[in-house]
Amino acid sequence: MKTHTPKAEEIERNWYLIDAKDKVLGKIATVVADKLRGKDRPTFTPHMDCGDYIIIINADKIQMTGGKMNKKMYARHSGYPSGYREETAAKLMERKPTKVLELAISGMLPKNKLRSVFMKKLHLYAGEEHPHTAQTPKPLEV
Repeated sequence: MKTHTPKAEEIERNWYLIDAKDKVLGKIATVVADKLRGKDRPTFTPHMDCGDYIIIINADKIQMTGGKMNKKMYARHSGYPSGYREETAAKLMERKPTKVLELAISGMLPKNKLRSVFMKKLHLYAGEEHPHTAQTPKPLEV
């Protein structure tokens, strides 16, 4: 018996809408990473893009358990001497409301060329409004 590998044109992609208001960061990130990658499908293939499109609204209203909002640190480096910067999750959410969720989801995806392909199928919005009404996304509960 041969194993069936789906071709790129055989994969049917769906659009899903997630309302992140008062949801826990890690729970949303794991569900979204699996959907983007296509791990919930019986035709999942690790070396291909088998996943769906995800729209997340209210990304600025996510919650973190414990005291992580004030204790969790995000670091970046400009590449210049003394260009290392750290900030808490609360300050990062003030500055860029969707960045915390984006970093969490990106960290759960494979570290190869497919990561950028998966991240292009993710659409994050800080408020209630999104421009993807023509795609008629299905609501997805987390």
